[in-house]
Amino acid sequence: MEPIKLLIIDDSSVIRAVINEVLKDEADIIVVGEAKDPLVAREQIKKLNPDVLTLDVEMPKMDGITFLKNLMRLRPMPVVMLSTLTTKGADTTLDALELGAVDFIAKPSFEELIENKSTFKAKLIRKIKFAASVDNKKQTLLSASSKVDENIVHSFIGCQRSNHIIAIGASTGGTEAVKRIITTLPSNCPPIVVTIHIPATFSAQYAERINSYCAANVQEARHGQKIKEGNVYIAPGNMHLKVEAKGGTLYCILEDSEEVNRHNPAVDVLFNSLEPLANNVQGILLTGMGQDGAKGLLNLKNAGAMTIIQDEASSLIWGMPGSAHALNAHVKECSISNVAKEILAYASLDRSSMREVK
Repeated sequence: MEPIKLLIIDDSSVIRAVINEVLKDEADIIVVGEAKDPLVAREQIKKLNPDVLTLDVEMPKMDGITFLKNLMRLRPMPVVMLSTLTTKGADTTLDALELGAVDFIAKPSFEELIENKSTFKAKLIRKIKFAASVDNKKQTLLSASSKVDENIVHSFIGCQRSNHIIAIGASTGGTEAVKRIITTLPSNCPPIVVTIHIPATFSAQYAERINSYCAANVQEARHGQKIKEGNVYIAPGNMHLKVEAKGGTLYCILEDSEEVNRHNPAVDVLFNSLEPLANNVQGILLTGMGQDGAKGLLNLKNAGAMTIIQDEASSLIWGMPGSAHALNAHVKECSISNVAKEILAYASLDRSSMREVK
């Protein structure tokens, strides 16, 4: 295979030098050019025809979001955002993901590069390679089709059994996939717990943003919080989220422990915590790179849960659901546009109907 052609767009000469340095010995990726602002980048794209862009948000002459809007309208291509881990940076990055950016990576400080240069290098290489694997036409179609669901809210008669719960896991492309599901759910939907691979400074902003679109109440999960219907609980970006039953009530449990599958929070941790409650659980695994959640979903299925994976056609990256598919961890496989309907249809069944559905 030909090496991936990368164009770096960043007004910081230091960051451009860092990216060049960490990629200089990577045979599969070649830096074909650099641009200090979007106007230079525009000419470089025409001249160099890169496969992937890394894009800074805050730049002179034209900010990264305005540039990204124009790019996705005129010449859609895979973009990895370089984001600052601040509230403002999180909000702008979420804007970029809505516009069609494939993924993002935290812009490292000088101190972080001294201490964790190899970690930054590994993450950057992984994200560039996955970005290069994304089909541009598919990415554009998925972004356009997500707009169709914006004003849909499904009706729901209510859960026919107590403590029924939905657990959702996602990664790359998952911020938009999760939003697409949750924004179509009614205010009396079953309680939902979500683990998605985003940093700590992003998770609260993400929950707040989704909440502004939804009939359900969306929030970042708190330790010991009682789980109630009509609520969605997003795992904080640096804590594993588990669910625990006490006295007939479900609670959010946050755990600050080691990474699992290179992630904290990890989807497998959430899914495995629900195994004792599996007969009353729906496990949903959405778009994302890697294998996190696949084994946990299989454990849930074997314990009696309804398990659903997003199909390849509607997934930006079919890594996580594809891994679950390879394990036969799913009861159903469906398009992202049908996940919400499947969730509500199953939640409306009483116990006597559940065996028949499976």
